[in-house]
Amino acid sequence: MKTIVIAAGYATRLGELTRNFPKPLLKIGSNTILGRMLDDIDQIPDITEHIIITNHKFAHFFEEWADDSWKKPITIVDDGTSTNETRLGAVCDLLFAMEKLNIDDDLLVVAADNLLFFSFQEFVDFAKQKGTSCIMCHEQPSIEKLQRTGVVELDADMKVLGMEEKPQVPKSHWAVPPFYIYLRHDLDLVRHSVENGCGKDAPGNLAHYMVEHTTMHAWPMSAGRFDIGSLDTYYQAIELYGKD
Repeated sequence: MKTIVIAAGYATRLGELTRNFPKPLLKIGSNTILGRMLDDIDQIPDITEHIIITNHKFAHFFEEWADDSWKKPITIVDDGTSTNETRLGAVCDLLFAMEKLNIDDDLLVVAADNLLFFSFQEFVDFAKQKGTSCIMCHEQPSIEKLQRTGVVELDADMKVLGMEEKPQVPKSHWAVPPFYIYLRHDLDLVRHSVENGCGKDAPGNLAHYMVEHTTMHAWPMSAGRFDIGSLDTYYQAIELYGKD
C-alpha cells in the first residue's frame, strides 16, 4: 500500500503565510503539519512508500523538506501548475501521480492539512477486514457543518448506502473527512472517474463517484482531528499542540 498525499492546493485563507509557502509544511512546534501525519503513517507495516503531489510553485519546498528520517521512501510529484487558476484539482492530481508513477497498488489517500488524534493503522485494519475500498466518517451534530461537507448514509455493518456533497437537507449525521483507501481492484474505476463525470476539484468528489460505482465501507474515526483551514485555526493549533 502506498500513501498518496494531496498537497497541491493554494491555501488562500491563511493569507501571507501560504502565499508563497505550502500549508502542509507550516510548523506546529518543532514539526510540520505534514510531518506529524507521516510520523504516524510511516509506522504502518503495509505502507511501502509515501507519494506527495504538489504544484510546481511549491515543489522545491517539499523536495528540500523530504529526507531519509522516515522508514519508507518519499517521492515528490510536481503537477506542473503554478497558479490557483491553472490548478488541476485534487482528483486530477491523484490521476496524474498514478499515471506518472504507474501506480497499481492499494492506496491510502490523505489531505495534508489536518492534525489527527488517532492512528491510520486502525483505518488500514478496517479496510483489510472489510475487503473493500473505504472512507472515514465521524458524527457531526451541526446541520450547518454538514451542509458544508460530504455526508453518508450507512447500514448496520458500516456499508455506505449513499453519499451527498454539501446537502441542504442531510440524510444522516455522518460527515466524511478527506481520508480514503482505494484498493487495487478498484483502481480502474479511479483512473476513468473524471472521463465518466467525476468532479475534479475536491477529493470528496472521487469518494462520491466511487460510492456510486463500487462497494465501500466507512470507518468511524476513533478520535478527533483538527482541521487547519484558516489563520485562526492555525494559531490555535500552535497554542494547543505546539509543545507536543
